[in-house]
Amino acid sequence: MSSSAESVVVDTTESPRARLKPVPVSDVKLTDAFWAPRLRINHEFTLPTQYQLLEETGRIDNFRAAAGKDPAQYGRSDIDRFVRSGAYYNDSDVYKWLEAASWALATRRDPELEQMVGTAVTEIEAAQEPDGYLDTYFTGEHRAERWTNLRDLHELYCGGHLIQAAVAHHRVTGSKQLLNVACRLADHIDHVFGPQPGQREGTSGHEEIEMALVELARETGVDRYRKLARFFVEMRGKGYAGGDEYHQDHRAFHAFDRMVGHAVRAVYLNAGAADLCLEGEGDAYLSALERLWRNMTTCQMYVTGGIGSRYRGEAFGYDYELPNRRAYAETCAAIGSVMWNWRMLALSGDARYADLIETMLYNGVLVGVSLDGRSYFYQNPLANDGDHRREPWFGCACCPPNIARMLASLPGYVYGVSDEGLWVHLYVEGEATATLSDGRTLTVSQRTRYPWDGRIEIRVGTPGPYSLFLRVPAWCEDGATLRVNEAPYGGELAPGAYVEVQRDWREGDCATLDLPMPARRVACHPYVPNNAGRVALMRGPLVYCAEQIDNPDCALEDLAISIDAPLGADWQPDLLGGVCVLEGTAVAAPPSAAWADRLYHSTQPATRRAQGHSLPFTAMPYYAWANREAGAMRVWLPVHRA
Repeated sequence: MSSSAESVVVDTTESPRARLKPVPVSDVKLTDAFWAPRLRINHEFTLPTQYQLLEETGRIDNFRAAAGKDPAQYGRSDIDRFVRSGAYYNDSDVYKWLEAASWALATRRDPELEQMVGTAVTEIEAAQEPDGYLDTYFTGEHRAERWTNLRDLHELYCGGHLIQAAVAHHRVTGSKQLLNVACRLADHIDHVFGPQPGQREGTSGHEEIEMALVELARETGVDRYRKLARFFVEMRGKGYAGGDEYHQDHRAFHAFDRMVGHAVRAVYLNAGAADLCLEGEGDAYLSALERLWRNMTTCQMYVTGGIGSRYRGEAFGYDYELPNRRAYAETCAAIGSVMWNWRMLALSGDARYADLIETMLYNGVLVGVSLDGRSYFYQNPLANDGDHRREPWFGCACCPPNIARMLASLPGYVYGVSDEGLWVHLYVEGEATATLSDGRTLTVSQRTRYPWDGRIEIRVGTPGPYSLFLRVPAWCEDGATLRVNEAPYGGELAPGAYVEVQRDWREGDCATLDLPMPARRVACHPYVPNNAGRVALMRGPLVYCAEQIDNPDCALEDLAISIDAPLGADWQPDLLGGVCVLEGTAVAAPPSAAWADRLYHSTQPATRRAQGHSLPFTAMPYYAWANREAGAMRVWLPVHRA
């Protein structure tokens, strides 16, 4: 197994504008009680069951059919059934699974998983056309439709996921088998599309190819792949992908000023543009990305980090259009936003991007998979009455393998390196080995119970002069403290920023960061009408919610949080894999009797709600909801003022 496995999201080693480089997935070992079990479940249960579903739903059979293989050798006697099946985007599910499995193998050898990966790679390779073309939907009866509908039929999108899987597979295994397939496909695309005479102009209706081509250029050193990625971004606004906001084709990318259209497509495009910025492209892209980030985070993002509020089109809505019950907040969109923010972090070293990555990972992404790793959310509402449950698979199964690749690549998000030293982006117990820019190898370990406890010990194993950069999260407004070998740190510890600890380190030196974690009530901008007079509960990076099962004495729509009563945190090791719940006082305040059999009433304060009575309430981490019996759930809760 190769030791050069980089983070799935971006390899900035050769990027001229990158301030930060990732520490490879294979060089980070997570041993904590929060993420390590989830990565183990992802490896042992999620990936094998997903592979079985890829077989059962015909997704891998599609590659066999495209290669013209005899169905009898796969136990199928009915040859008429052994034909290409499913939607035009189904190839991408195989590629995302393959990328996830490759990253999983970077941290743990597994002969059974290696065999699954080998089978998938072999079937994909056999299905490729002699000219490099590869898309099973367009093999057979749809052959004449190749490259005729870039807006709708996802050819470039599927190709992008193949390329990303190939890059991951090559970095982890050292094998060029799948990388060669990806290069042949990229060469074919580069032959068909471009600005030269005889080539076609066009761009994808579902972005993904852009960041994939940049990663392929980094992996192979072939710069024309990067140029092709820029070509596809430059084609925005020319009508080749529909000419509308839904496909981010309404204007040139450098003129984008707000997040519009299909949420997953938008953040994938932004990630690709950020990759080009990392490669030294013009400041126009970066200016647009900063405008888009500000619009998303100040006007169009849920408190969980979820994005894309509309069911219609899985899209962004108007500014402040953030419904709770009807929140779409697709899991894939949160994953794509993590990828985009990671690239922005690599460009700038700005902690606001790492803060958002943390928020999305713990809330908007993790909620998408059950605690046993076998069922998934596609949409992630912030209020529900019990009918929304995770499912083991979907007809459009983009989210399950996307979650798998996000979890498998998580170790690559924890640390970064720069010319100055080592950056700690996420607080996760474990060990890492990082190579600094001057070639020195640095070993470091973390000891922490984060996110349940805010004490983090960073112990270095390599002597010498360099800096440690420790992130003080923006949520930590109650006075973080830092000690180095028990001596207080004398510099500023500003929330939402990295603190640089520069010294001539000795082996065994320890930096101890303490982040106070009181439970907090979070208010929403007054322009969001759904949340007027309500608060959300948070502790550390975690968003909490009330579930009916924990609050049986009051219907959740009648539950109001006492604004001044203290909120306590209680660790319950045997509940939902071990969680810290929030406990406090609420008021059961149903509508007054004046509302009986009425929908409308003259505005009179006395007729709104009954006086109510006090009762205890319990809130659970949002990521863990819907893992028990079905029942109501609320993130935003009304406030009761005595």
